[in-house]
Amino acid sequence: MQNLSLANPHDLNNPPSKLPLRVQQLGVVVLVVGLVLSVIFALTEHWRRATFGLGISMLWVAVLRLLCDSHVIALIAVRSRRFDVFFSTLLGASMVWLSISIDALGS
Repeated sequence: MQNLSLANPHDLNNPPSKLPLRVQQLGVVVLVVGLVLSVIFALTEHWRRATFGLGISMLWVAVLRLLCDSHVIALIAVRSRRFDVFFSTLLGASMVWLSISIDALGS
């Protein structure tokens, strides 16, 4: 059960997620895998792939924020659900657009 003293005050009145806990946790695992792959791409100097991966991960954060309980995605649930989804979608879409729109310069 969630400790209410540590709960996000913006989410106290949100209804619980309809997804089972294991599905929510699987979504977080998918997010971590996406972030790790983006870091690997960045470390191997594949900047466009790393930016694309981070953008897709941010769009996935928006989906997780919409569908999961705050205690499952604690670090993602910063403000209200509406703000977090808007911000993550805007940032993720911008990163994906940036990675697609920049010329590859032959690489």
